[in-house]
Amino acid sequence: MTVEWCVWGGDHGTFGAIRLCAEACCRTGAGLTAVITQADSALSIVTARPEIMALGWHDDTECLQQKLAWATVAVIGPGLGQSEWSQRLYLAASQNNLPCVVDADGLNLLATMPMVNSLRILTPHPGEAARLLNISIAEIEADRFAAVKLLQQSYGGVVILKGAGTIIYDGEHIFVCTAGNPGMATGGMGDVLSGIIAALIAQGLSLSQAARTGVWIHSKAADLCAQSGERGMLAADLFPFIRQLVNPR
Repeated sequence: MTVEWCVWGGDHGTFGAIRLCAEACCRTGAGLTAVITQADSALSIVTARPEIMALGWHDDTECLQQKLAWATVAVIGPGLGQSEWSQRLYLAASQNNLPCVVDADGLNLLATMPMVNSLRILTPHPGEAARLLNISIAEIEADRFAAVKLLQQSYGGVVILKGAGTIIYDGEHIFVCTAGNPGMATGGMGDVLSGIIAALIAQGLSLSQAARTGVWIHSKAADLCAQSGERGMLAADLFPFIRQLVNPR
């Protein structure tokens, strides 16, 4: 089965985030992966990973709609930034009806333009969760279970509250992931998680299933990687283990 997805982001200086997200989706089983990004980021992404289709975007709404016509899921946020370009791209991405994973600056922009969407998975860390709820990080950490429920009630869909003991809430059931390790506290790990989840949605899992399975694959891959040591572990180091986990023998 061919599955397709589209990721939006990669403002100036942050295209590495969108590249990590896109490759994670490929490694988890997506058939076709397209990136909508800054024009000067597209060549760098394709050079680093030619299997990823990259399109430089300015303000061409028709072009975006053509890409979305074949996509089955979207990701908005990795490396997106909060510039004028970022806000225009975010608004364009928000006007489609695809299942969507929202991460990083997609969450920060959502906090400034709140809306409810049942076809969305939010993946905030405590700082992003605090901005979404307009409370302090200390209040988030004081009761993470209450926070994840309030996020879901406020924004809809499925919420993944990242951290030690990541919590997933789909509006009915709460799940806690006990896998993972401190070596995951490095840049790009959240981008990889978003890519994994998007690929699982594209392959037919429900939002709740994709959120739970994606968090487990991500954390388990990190634990396998950490067998060589947690210190110095990079987000891209997880790719061989992700592929191993999605192809069990």
